[in-house]
Amino acid sequence: MELQLIEVYAPQNFNYQNELLHKFSFTSYWISHENNEVHIRILVKKQDAGKILNFLEKAASDKNSQFDAMLYSVKAYIPSKYNEKNTPSDNKDQFERASRLELLSVVKASSEINSGFSWFTIFAALVATVGIIQNSPALVLGANIIDPSIRPIMGVSFSSVLGEKKLVRQSIKTAMYGLTIPITIAALFGYLFPLPVNSNEFLAQTTVHLLDIVVAISAGAAGAISFVKRSHGQLVGVMISLAVLPPAIVLGMMVGASEWHSAIQPLLLLLININSIMLSAILVFWFSGIKPVNWKDIQEASTSRANSLLFTGIILLVLIIAVVLLNFSIFDVSPFVFSWIVPH
Repeated sequence: MELQLIEVYAPQNFNYQNELLHKFSFTSYWISHENNEVHIRILVKKQDAGKILNFLEKAASDKNSQFDAMLYSVKAYIPSKYNEKNTPSDNKDQFERASRLELLSVVKASSEINSGFSWFTIFAALVATVGIIQNSPALVLGANIIDPSIRPIMGVSFSSVLGEKKLVRQSIKTAMYGLTIPITIAALFGYLFPLPVNSNEFLAQTTVHLLDIVVAISAGAAGAISFVKRSHGQLVGVMISLAVLPPAIVLGMMVGASEWHSAIQPLLLLLININSIMLSAILVFWFSGIKPVNWKDIQEASTSRANSLLFTGIILLVLIIAVVLLNFSIFDVSPFVFSWIVPH
């Protein structure tokens, strides 16, 4: 059972007993009064923290009062037999996830372009490029472990579900920056060195099939569930990065080598993976119940979510048609052309 501590500084006249403690589940609480404020610390299960934070945000808006709240992760808790407990039977939300405000703070941090993000992206791109050239799955896997470029892509989906337009724009900007770096580095390698046409890691990104969409959607859903549950394991991140970083590297190599026609395949694969990840992530965030608390914000979030689903759905349909036409061209047209070139 994962616990979190909510620390609240509320106005002295705030009726915390009736409005807070009797309405929500908690493990224990502590109250003190200082400087015309009431200091409340509530120990809760992880899945219950979001409800309390949403209530405090709405209360601050409705009452025009100042509520300062902080959320902490609790590594260990030794209970006293005299501790206060409250476990109301109303627990309709069975999906254990982090609170909306906690997730929002993570997205805001991951959408920033800073030196750490830049250096990790550069190192991941270099390792992945060398791994593809040397046909080393271990190096490609290692690159995906340190690659941070998937975080802003996931942030685009999360912020679009909440209708955070400014955060959507910032996440898109950071995601494009995170993709430009590996493509540029790979283009330099493609310009200076011959394409590694004998590398299986390279060839794997030069063909695209409808099954790749299934993989990308599954990766996006797994990553979104991992994100809302705040899982700290690396395997989900590696799975998603495998769908983004390798095609970006191969695309850059082909651009650097001026193989424009051949670059269509990795470009299409990259677009399919990104769009599928975003679509599945939007659906996971929606079904997990992530939404604002104020009525105006709820309306904006609903419109933003609908537009995002419509946009990603249309793009996915266009990409599916492109894959079908491309495969038809490869399997039906190429043999016909080949028969004219090669004499019988």
